[in-house]
Amino acid sequence: MAGRAVPAPGALLCALLCATAAATGGGPGDNPAPGAFGHVYRGAVNISSERVYAFAYRSEPGQVDAVRVYVNSSSENLQYPVLFVVRQQKGVLSWQVPLIFRGLYQRTYNYQEVSRTLCPSEPTPETRPSEQIIFVDVASMAPFNIAYELLVTRLENFQLETNKAFNFTASPSQPQYFLYKFPPDVDSVIINVVSDAAYPCSVVSVQDIVCPVYDLDHNVEFNGVYQSMTKQAAITVQRKDFPGEQFFVVFVIKPEDYACGGSVPSSIHGNVNRTWNLQRTKNLQVTILPSIKKSVYVQAMFFSFLSFLSFYLGSVVVAFVHYIRVQRKASAGRLSPEHGSGMMTSSHPISASTPEGSSYGAIDESSSSGARQLSSLERRAPAGSDTDSSVEEESDFDTMPEIESDKNIIRTKVFLYLSDLSRKDRRIVSKKYKIYFWNIITIAVFYALPVIQLVITYQTVVNVTGNQDICYYNFLCAHPLGVLSAFNNILSNVGHMMLGFLFLLIVLRRDILHRRAMEMKDIYTLDYGIPKHFGLFYAMGIALMMEGVLSACYHVCPNYSNFQFDTSFMYMIAGLCMLKLYQTRHPDINASAYSAYASFAVVISLAVLGVVFGKNDMWFWLIFSLIHILGSLALSTQIYYMGRFKIGECYMGIFRRAVMVLYTDCIQQCSRPMYMDRMVLLIVGNLVNWSFAIFGLVYRPRDFASYILGIFICNLLLYLAFYIIMKLRSSERLLPIPMFCIVATAVVWAAALYFFFQTLSSWEETPAESREKNRPCILLGFFDDHDVWHFLSAAALFFSFLVLLTLDDDLDTVRRDKIPVF
Repeated sequence: MAGRAVPAPGALLCALLCATAAATGGGPGDNPAPGAFGHVYRGAVNISSERVYAFAYRSEPGQVDAVRVYVNSSSENLQYPVLFVVRQQKGVLSWQVPLIFRGLYQRTYNYQEVSRTLCPSEPTPETRPSEQIIFVDVASMAPFNIAYELLVTRLENFQLETNKAFNFTASPSQPQYFLYKFPPDVDSVIINVVSDAAYPCSVVSVQDIVCPVYDLDHNVEFNGVYQSMTKQAAITVQRKDFPGEQFFVVFVIKPEDYACGGSVPSSIHGNVNRTWNLQRTKNLQVTILPSIKKSVYVQAMFFSFLSFLSFYLGSVVVAFVHYIRVQRKASAGRLSPEHGSGMMTSSHPISASTPEGSSYGAIDESSSSGARQLSSLERRAPAGSDTDSSVEEESDFDTMPEIESDKNIIRTKVFLYLSDLSRKDRRIVSKKYKIYFWNIITIAVFYALPVIQLVITYQTVVNVTGNQDICYYNFLCAHPLGVLSAFNNILSNVGHMMLGFLFLLIVLRRDILHRRAMEMKDIYTLDYGIPKHFGLFYAMGIALMMEGVLSACYHVCPNYSNFQFDTSFMYMIAGLCMLKLYQTRHPDINASAYSAYASFAVVISLAVLGVVFGKNDMWFWLIFSLIHILGSLALSTQIYYMGRFKIGECYMGIFRRAVMVLYTDCIQQCSRPMYMDRMVLLIVGNLVNWSFAIFGLVYRPRDFASYILGIFICNLLLYLAFYIIMKLRSSERLLPIPMFCIVATAVVWAAALYFFFQTLSSWEETPAESREKNRPCILLGFFDDHDVWHFLSAAALFFSFLVLLTLDDDLDTVRRDKIPVF
């Protein structure tokens, strides 16, 4: 108010100090000595003498004032430390010198220099300056004098600014923290902290504006959000989490490095002073950057869904073009049954009707003078009759004419054709493959429900405790939404679900067209081309969708203990693809759904055991490598003899048979193997698998789940390459659609793997070491390299499935007794 006298700050300070002295009474330490900021005070204290200093300062309206207290004592006597007590208007802070920190195995580290920032005074709503005072008490219970030093300073750079880097130094006994206020137009920020040196290990914490501030190693985890750090740390903070729209950023240096992956000096023991720890200072740089706005979330979601909806549009266009071609061929009288018609033309070399009792893969004798009629008591019901029957059971023997019907003779011929391996009743075989579909749905439900419950618990623990070392995110590109810490890693898995559903629709369309052709008794559908069984394709579509679901669950909180969630259905996808590729030319002798899924269960169990025991346990790798090699030999023998070799009463019979074949064919007579093509494939396959086994035994990779997945993928690629080579060797051709899918698969997989190997985090290391690999977003400011891997891998798997679905479309007009088996 104009004309009103304002008392001088010095007069107020003198009056305040006199009042304090009058209230406290006599004694050497009872009268507080006025203190000046920036001045070093030296003295000595003992049991009968203590010192009290009073520091007064003026606080401007709306200004946050922070004070830092530096103390030092040359005493190393832990029995009589020097005690420092700082009294403020709303709190008390105390510590001792030497300051003791405890490490692993009860190690202790003593510091004679301590520096602490006092909890800052809150901005006052007053329009005029207010006077503040701080008392610093120095005391000791020692019967002798202990020298000390005291320095109190006001911090000029206590408040951090947006987009402005700030450099400072911290140590275990000299932590630092700073204030940040959200600007009006910023709802979320990323606190980016970097350091040139990995060690000493440090902790970055974000705490609400409350006193006391937890800024020591033993209490920094008590409040707020925190993460350990070596060279890099990043924490995303949202305005909605702090009602006061401001927070403290706390930096603590740990007394040991084991939490960050460092070693602990084993030579330090006993009660000696830990003088080496006095050098544990770390230079840090903190920069607070605005995070993305809500509009970026909307753009990212639109991009994700529209990108994969374009695949739906492309599929509709292809289907429409296909329909137009069908109509044109139908009008010209040249329509083939693969295009969904049951019409027959006089130019077909096969009779328009098939005898009711002919076999599944039979060719009518009247169709060609050189054709063989394959008859069977495995009668085929009228086309299109797929109703269940309790009497329709598959038996291991066939009541056919003796030589022609004996499976052991048919399946061990040197030259096999598809008609030899498609002799069973179509309804029985189709139902056998449908079990794959229904079983994988059951597995998916029972597997996914506990997984979802577990990751929800993980995310809850992270949100409640604030411990961001639990989950291995790419913190430089982790965009929260609701309770989720990294929504972008979850959103990027939408491609697996959308493309998996699209693949199911494509398979369903083919299935419907095939059923219509069967109902019309189209001879091309009955006796030409690869027998159509869609159960495995349906199972592959469900597996692709579930891979998206479980990958999203894993990325809710990615860590060492739940990585198998992300890989379990990848095993199934690879296994189902190999089964489907084998079933294409061996429809009658493929594995049953129960044995296949039981094998997948064994693999997943091994993956879990590898996670638990496979780190450095040599015995585990010995057992696993032995199982791997013996399993490869057993499977190779079964494939070589088309599944007609029985182990019998002796469990080692299959291996004895393999040894005998090698001895007779390669040593005794040195003759050409009976099945050369199969032998070449199996030799190469065994060399690959044995190489994997030796690699695992020697290097013992920590990422055991990815190691097993690599085995599956390499075997699948090897078999697919063999299949395509043999197909071309047999004078078969690739139509434009499968050729396009093969090229697209190769290109997209190459791009996907490039982004996959851009490692952004690694749970094989400590959380702090993993954060050294973190990198900013690369797509729309929302998605990182791993998200791009999700997008591309979903497309690559989709194209891979289309390759298997369309690879043999060129054989739809080729008789089955002319289609070779390999």
